[in-house]
Amino acid sequence: MNLKLAGNMYLFGDNIDTDQIYPGFYLELTSPAEIAVHCMEGADSDFATHFHPGGVVVAGINFGCGSSREHAAITLKSAGVAAVIAKSFARIFYRNGINLGLPLVVCPAIDEIAGAGECIEIDLARGVAENCSTGKVAAIETISGYAMKILAAGGIKPLMMEEDGE
Repeated sequence: MNLKLAGNMYLFGDNIDTDQIYPGFYLELTSPAEIAVHCMEGADSDFATHFHPGGVVVAGINFGCGSSREHAAITLKSAGVAAVIAKSFARIFYRNGINLGLPLVVCPAIDEIAGAGECIEIDLARGVAENCSTGKVAAIETISGYAMKILAAGGIKPLMMEEDGE
């Protein structure tokens, strides 16, 4: 896995729940392309129309609270979100995201460097996130070795297949 991630920031607030990330109304959809169209719809109805793949979702505390279903992480990945960086994540959402190969980065001081539409570079090896436009830097929490292994494989299923020799 590339230890540096970069993309334009899309800002959201605190307590963005899974129904805001992917409204339950669309649970019957199975195509990644159809799912991606509804990404973040409950928090920003125009997100899918102005989001550019490779962008980084930036949020406050408790991102991904609510339902434990995987659809929220699936829609972010299907839309092409490079990473989500937030002050904190709901525990089950965090595991779902990592297991699906979606980098989720904890940055308690993200609001000090965030700027809508500005570029952010996340350096997982150095443990910092930097606003490319302003040069402001904030510390990020280390992702565990095993979680990094899951991310590097593209998710838990590809990792298990790799370890089983398939």
